[in-house]
Amino acid sequence: MASAESLSNLVDEEMVFIGNLKTLLPCAVRNLIRSNKLSIRNTSGMAEGFKQANVIILHKSLADDFEIFCQANDGPLPLLYRSKPGEWKCTYLSNDSDIRTDCPQYRKYEHGECTGILTSLEEYSRQLKDMVTFYLGCSFTFEKALQESAVPIRNVEQKCNVSMYKTTVPCYGTERFHCNLIVTMRPIPQDKLEVVVQTTHRMKKSHGAPVHIGNPGLLGIKNLSSPDYGDAVQAHPGDVPVFWACGVTGIEAVCNCKSSLAFTHSPGCMFITDLKDNDAVPDQELPKVYCISWNPLYYSITATAAVQKIRCLEETIGVDPGNRGVKHLYSQGELLKACLSMSHAQSVLITTGFPTHFKYDPPEENDGPPGAIAMAAMLKALGKNVVIVTDQRALNLNKKIIKEAVEQGVMETPVPVISYHSHSADSALQFLCEHGNTKKPRYDHLIAIERAGMAADGNYYNARKINIKHLVDPIDELFLAARNIPGITTSGIGDGGNELGMGKVKEAVKKYISNGDVIACIVEADFTVTAGVSNWGGYAVACALYILNTCEVHDRYLRKAVGFPRLSKKACWASALPSVAKEEKLLHILQQNEVRSGRTASLEMEVDGLPFYNVHSLMIERLLKATLM
Repeated sequence: MASAESLSNLVDEEMVFIGNLKTLLPCAVRNLIRSNKLSIRNTSGMAEGFKQANVIILHKSLADDFEIFCQANDGPLPLLYRSKPGEWKCTYLSNDSDIRTDCPQYRKYEHGECTGILTSLEEYSRQLKDMVTFYLGCSFTFEKALQESAVPIRNVEQKCNVSMYKTTVPCYGTERFHCNLIVTMRPIPQDKLEVVVQTTHRMKKSHGAPVHIGNPGLLGIKNLSSPDYGDAVQAHPGDVPVFWACGVTGIEAVCNCKSSLAFTHSPGCMFITDLKDNDAVPDQELPKVYCISWNPLYYSITATAAVQKIRCLEETIGVDPGNRGVKHLYSQGELLKACLSMSHAQSVLITTGFPTHFKYDPPEENDGPPGAIAMAAMLKALGKNVVIVTDQRALNLNKKIIKEAVEQGVMETPVPVISYHSHSADSALQFLCEHGNTKKPRYDHLIAIERAGMAADGNYYNARKINIKHLVDPIDELFLAARNIPGITTSGIGDGGNELGMGKVKEAVKKYISNGDVIACIVEADFTVTAGVSNWGGYAVACALYILNTCEVHDRYLRKAVGFPRLSKKACWASALPSVAKEEKLLHILQQNEVRSGRTASLEMEVDGLPFYNVHSLMIERLLKATLM
């Protein structure tokens, strides 16, 4: 690092080469800024290895409320230091600084309006005696760490300011401060996403991990080429837009507060501290990154520990008690990606129904509804809208099952049960979207569990190769239509390959499943969860959703690092998990309907011919143990 004495070798009459500024000590850079020796627009890349800070200066009467605002939204506003009134120097952050002169550029705000762009605040020294300075972490800090991990930083390469955008994501508001989140965006090569997330995750005082990866429209950003602050940064082929919470959020809050006088740094013109950026907190909960949607492009993150737990669930349900070849349909990670997608969804449609006992009315089996209800209970506990769609002939039956499930305490609240009717070529589109408008989908995620799926010849078959098409409504059309509707993802859960959504593994079904060449479903879901018994897949989804939403890394990403963690709801979510007692009650309800239909109910409850107490209750206990350990 060059010292302050070497400045005479670097400075000419008007400016310093930006490349040399990377190697200067913070005190040297501050001296250059203070003496107006720099003609710069931003401090990105300067004094590499040291923290930079956003600056907000408010009247002391607002300071307590703004500190609460920072604590409630620590992603965009990680508080490094709050000064005393009139404290211009900050020895905690730097030995020789003066906040009146040490940012390259300031903004003056009066009643929420920017009324001046300044290079010094010295003329306001009298007013500053009654004002408090907030120093907030900045993402410029982690750029050096990313470069050391061989990650290209496009704004540094292009010698321009980082791109900053207003979003539609509301921050947690206080009495005087409220605004939507501001984010920075850096184009990142797709194969560098995980190293970027893991590197920045550790740097919690510099905004930490990204809050969004993928399509900017999901944040309400319409055009990446027109940033609200900073410069437009050009992406390279293969780059993915990655967004971090931004300290300019504090400037937006100042504008909305409309105080008589406030000062901030100009976006990109940071205060450079003497603090090293290598003080990251060691963290064993390293994030993992997964693509959960291609249309629109969207990635999610969760902690390594959560991934391991969910993989344990996936392996647990993969056993094949009937030796039917189900293990050959297994693909690692499908349960995790399906549940990440569901976790981000606001509205979920679940469908089930496989008429195996076709000589009776109703002909349903008791594999499917318990798993569907287990998922619905957890999704509703997480605050999502849930609807169950089934065949018209089974509508009243399923409404009755839901009603009795609520009465028996299996579910907290009822779930609407509806049917789908195919009248025309656009029936599915009209069903899934408001007025058939693909920009306004009613559902974010569709789940099929133990639902009869269409085979290659257009018919529907049970495992014995018997055609049951006359008993099945064409709910497949919803999954086919969803492929062309941005924002809708789908999951299929099955145990034999003839279920809706299993088209992704149809070749394996043909090869390894009895009668697979005929019965294999050809309708694909985005994610295919296979299990020895389909209900187990539903139980695993409910458990995985609990694991994700009690994971701090995933919770932070879900709420875009604004507001307080939702982990206080953990007990409520735990009460929604499947249990042996709940499933016993539900199977009794299903068994009662078997008796009413004229079928002889066995004395010992069964699912797929397997005794509940010997097999299924043990599976539920194993899943719960893996979830809660």
